[in-house]
Amino acid sequence: MKIVAKKGIIYSMLALMPVSMFPSVAAAAPAQFDNSQQIVQLDRHDRHDNDRRRIHDERMRRENDRHEREMRRRHNEGRREWRERQERERERHDRELRTIAALLIGIAIGSASN
Repeated sequence: MKIVAKKGIIYSMLALMPVSMFPSVAAAAPAQFDNSQQIVQLDRHDRHDNDRRRIHDERMRRENDRHEREMRRRHNEGRREWRERQERERERHDRELRTIAALLIGIAIGSASN
């Protein structure tokens, strides 16, 4: 009897799943805009976000390149000085990455508020 009950519950859940998924899929479908001016404004907004993201990506690339150069050992540097400089550089690099990430979070918040 337990097996029959389990199968009945499973089949009824499977039968209800498409019914419950249809309204959420319909709600997620893109809305049709009747006003062409709204579409232009959305395009302008997306372009602005893309510019900010490109600036963010460029800053990340430059910071990672600079960090990589700084982490290399210099020919006139002892092992202890190199380790100390690496530790300072890691801290500075982490601070800089947090600053750059804050820019990206600002972009996300700004695009969500519009």
